[in-house]
Amino acid sequence: MAVYDLEEQEQLAELKSWWHRHGNKVTSVLLVLALAAAAWQGWQWWQRSQSAQASAIYAGLQQAVEQKDARRARELAGELIDKYSNTSYAGMGALLAARSQVDQGDSKNARVQLAWAAENAKDAGLRELARLRLATVLLDDKAYDEALKQLAAEPSAPFAPRYADLRGDILAAQGKLKEAAAAYDAALAKLDAIAKADSEQRHEGYRAIVQTKRDALGQDK
Repeated sequence: MAVYDLEEQEQLAELKSWWHRHGNKVTSVLLVLALAAAAWQGWQWWQRSQSAQASAIYAGLQQAVEQKDARRARELAGELIDKYSNTSYAGMGALLAARSQVDQGDSKNARVQLAWAAENAKDAGLRELARLRLATVLLDDKAYDEALKQLAAEPSAPFAPRYADLRGDILAAQGKLKEAAAAYDAALAKLDAIAKADSEQRHEGYRAIVQTKRDALGQDK
């Protein structure tokens, strides 16, 4: 029993010696881990809070659009951009407000909303959609060169046919029929590529529209 007590005392002495040498380091590491965990939990709470507040504003924006209150829609979209740009609601809000502005014939403010979304929306798909819609508004405003700049970068596959199609519309409006025909051909090819992987053939109607525009140009391939 005495031997056992002696072994315990030796182990305890070794532990005390080890703690004397390394205790401060261990305490510092534990403190850092605790602070990191607290910071992460705080960040998560803040993110949820931001998302909840942005969601409420976006719901108000949807209501304003339904009521055709373009001014209110613009104000709420501005609030989302100013205060909640880190959420996906900001990009969606900018697109929704832009549609409201276009419906009211205010392409100037629509362009501002879409330009912001094209550069800053959190989701890549929203940014591509914003560029597509901005190019459409610019086409309607006859700002052809600016519209083409929005379509310069190759988008992801789902947007590729529409980018090429709209590029054809812009070039046709400029009287560049050969280039427009090439753009429509590219759109048709991209639609065919998508159709091979889509058994439901959901793009047939859209393809027929693009083909009609292509045929109307009368340009040989």
